[in-house]
Amino acid sequence: MNFLSGEFECKIDPKGRLVLPAKIKANLPEASGNHVVLMRGFEPCLVLYPKAEWKVIYDKVAGLNEFNEEYRHFQRNFFRGNTEIELDGTGRFVLPKTMARFAELDKEVIIVGLGNRVEIWNPDKYEEFLIKDQQNFSQLAQKFLGDKEEKEPLL
Repeated sequence: MNFLSGEFECKIDPKGRLVLPAKIKANLPEASGNHVVLMRGFEPCLVLYPKAEWKVIYDKVAGLNEFNEEYRHFQRNFFRGNTEIELDGTGRFVLPKTMARFAELDKEVIIVGLGNRVEIWNPDKYEEFLIKDQQNFSQLAQKFLGDKEEKEPLL
């Protein structure tokens, strides 16, 4: 599995195109080729998945029972506006205007690699969604990653 990582400041050109950072482009899985899927995030950002990673998520959501109203409602909103994109040789692609409006993207963006996906943020919005309190961050790390049972300290 290729690992998408890093945080990059990038610009959208006057034609609405964005170039993925070379480090991100180089780590896209070969199986996906230059094909990625762009979707609206749960927060006000865009999420870009390599095609192979997207297929795993697509299968889960598409596999929900379409005769269940709650599932249909989720599917409709989840798949809304998702766009398959082919990157050019430099890793450049045109941001669909409706997607850019959703994430309030203008000229500058922050691109963040998150393992199997990339988020594209308005820099101001990105700052709003980061944990500012290091103690809170440490507590979350303990909660999610501290899988060893805590032992009482020896006196």
